[in-house]
Amino acid sequence: MSSMTADRLGDPDYPAYTIGRAAEVLGVQQAFLRSLDDVGAVSPQRSAGRHRRYSRRQLSYAQRVRELFDQGHTLASALRILSLEDELAAERARADSLHRELADHGGEAREGDEASAQEAT
Repeated sequence: MSSMTADRLGDPDYPAYTIGRAAEVLGVQQAFLRSLDDVGAVSPQRSAGRHRRYSRRQLSYAQRVRELFDQGHTLASALRILSLEDELAAERARADSLHRELADHGGEAREGDEASAQEAT
């Protein structure tokens, strides 16, 4: 196997799974994956022969939808829940980044304040 192929297989967005294999991995019917495609929740790439090809990231998302289905949610509510969860995760990551940046600059500001205080005396 070439290193380029190995690199692509390590890519979570590489469309490595056919619909049959994806359904098998998830333990769902192919119709479930087609329904997610129909509503735009998971839009697989297409091979030259127009066959659906799914990435690991898409399978992970489809699995999350399936778990919410299993809990009794409708497709619409499952998609909304996942959207809100993803937004929350993104905002938490942003807040963490801002806290780190503030901590880094906070140390510099305190040092600057100490130097200003010494100059004033």
